[in-house]
Amino acid sequence: MAELVMSGRIVEIILALVMVEALVLLAYRARTGRGPAPLNLLCNLGSGAALMLALRAGLTGAPWGEIALWLIVSLIAHLGDLATRLGIGSGMPFGRTPRFREPGTSTNQAAFKAQILS
Repeated sequence: MAELVMSGRIVEIILALVMVEALVLLAYRARTGRGPAPLNLLCNLGSGAALMLALRAGLTGAPWGEIALWLIVSLIAHLGDLATRLGIGSGMPFGRTPRFREPGTSTNQAAFKAQILS
């Protein structure tokens, strides 16, 4: 087990599992329309994956520049994740969404009129 960790192979196994997770969640979203949005998911998983690659670089004795590079990639992905969570660029402050995305029952809809007539 120590060899698995010290060689960095454990990180490769975890990254493979993260890739499977991403593919399953993206396929679920494509099939059902539910689940995390692709950009949100990829930013979130990308940040964690870059941190794991920095860990792997550290475990395997890579130069400090490679470790720093993976940490910077992680930071960029993390900032992308924050931007999607806060709704930056969506026109709504602090990630807020319109309260009612789809119209509810109103006096102009058939369901309301059907109740009045019966």
